[in-house]
Amino acid sequence: MTKQLRQNLSEASLFLQEWFRQPQQIGSIAPSSKNLGLAMARWLSPDPRDLVLELGPGTGAITSTLLARGVRPDRLIAIEQSPKLAELLAKRFPEIRIITGDAQEMDQLLHRHAAGARQVGTVISSLPLRQFKDEFTALLAGKIRSLLRPGGCWVQYSYHLGKSRHRGAEQFHLLSADIVWLNLPPARVSVYQNNCAAS
Repeated sequence: MTKQLRQNLSEASLFLQEWFRQPQQIGSIAPSSKNLGLAMARWLSPDPRDLVLELGPGTGAITSTLLARGVRPDRLIAIEQSPKLAELLAKRFPEIRIITGDAQEMDQLLHRHAAGARQVGTVISSLPLRQFKDEFTALLAGKIRSLLRPGGCWVQYSYHLGKSRHRGAEQFHLLSADIVWLNLPPARVSVYQNNCAAS
C-alpha cells in the first residue's frame, strides 16, 4: 500500500468518524470530488491581493484545489469547527491559516486570529446550510456579506439540486447556479455576488 493511499484512507476514515459524531455539521458522507472543487475554484477573485475565506473545509479536498488553482497560501484562511479535522488540515497545509471555530463567529474569529485580514474577495463554503435553521443561515449570509468586498463572491455548494436561493442570499446578486454531476452525490454550486457599496 502506497503512502498516498494510506493517507487517503486515513483521511476518509476520519471524515466518516466526524460525520457519525455530528452529521448535521458535516453534511456529507464523503469528501468533495476534484470536479466540485474545480467548479468552485473557477469563481476565485483574479485580484492577487484578495483574501480567500474557506468555510467548513473538512479534510481539505477543496482546499487543495484552491491552492492548485493559484491561490497564494498566505491569502487563504480556513475556518473548521471540528478540532480533529482542523488538526488534520494544519498538518496537511501548514502554510495556510487554519482557524478552529464556528463559522457563525467568522467575524470575531478573523479579528482574533487574522487581525490583518482585509479585502476578502471570495468566500468558498462547504457548510450544509440547508440542514441549518433559517435564522442561522440568514445570520451567516449577513456576516459573509459584511466581510466580502463589493463585487466579491460567495460560492456555496449544496446537494439540494433545486434552484431556490439559500436563506439570506436575497441581498446578493445570483451569478450562477450550475450542477456538478460528476460528484457523489451531485451538487449545485451557487455563486452570489456582493453588490453592496463600500462603507
